[in-house]
Amino acid sequence: MRIEVVTLFPELIQEAVAVGVLGRAVQRGLLAVGTEDPRVHTGDAHRTVDDRPYGGGPGMVMKPEPLTAAIAAATARVPAGALRIALGAQGEVLTQGRLAALARMPGLVLVAGRYEGIDERVHARSIDLELSIGDYVLSGGELAALVVIDGVARLLPGALGDERSSVEESFAEGLLEGPQYTRPEVFEGLAVPPVLLSGDHAAIRRWRLKQALGRTWQRRPDLLARVRLTAERAALLAEYMKEEVQT
Repeated sequence: MRIEVVTLFPELIQEAVAVGVLGRAVQRGLLAVGTEDPRVHTGDAHRTVDDRPYGGGPGMVMKPEPLTAAIAAATARVPAGALRIALGAQGEVLTQGRLAALARMPGLVLVAGRYEGIDERVHARSIDLELSIGDYVLSGGELAALVVIDGVARLLPGALGDERSSVEESFAEGLLEGPQYTRPEVFEGLAVPPVLLSGDHAAIRRWRLKQALGRTWQRRPDLLARVRLTAERAALLAEYMKEEVQT
């Protein structure tokens, strides 16, 4: 997959995609990430990319001419059919389901806004989708773009050391992931649950599912309300709730 990021700070993107899962995906040829700086598409000595908003108000707005040209240049480097996505607070909230859909795309163009935002005419002419990573404000869209890139990259076949990781982690099935343990078996008086040491794979699967259901019920009931509970899941959740009352 090829992803292009339109950004005033290309070094921020380039440094981040060189490490960890992203770095390995790039090294394995699974992912290519490029950048396009709107400043390159300015025509004045100061390389101006922003201006005061019409109608007054605080802050500055990204100008449409250099931004549109930068998006066009980035789009020319990705496969046909790639989505052009703006990262902004007014967009659709990013979910695991949306990431899975994006991972199936031939490519992406991510537009990282700055200042008070980008000229609305850029949205009308050059943007297919707007995404938000949460109900809060950041200084720019670069961090949000990196969230999208990381979330997509780990879903690409071969990006993770164990393909089960992306299937079993939080949100993969609409639930939070249950607790995880590693060595030592006892740490500061706290022991690993015996079932995880039993070697009984059916019992371990059942325990993990029960913990995932229970943790989602406790911490994100909004997620649980959207999950279809099979008879097994309903029974495990009821069992978890009963155990919580008893403790």
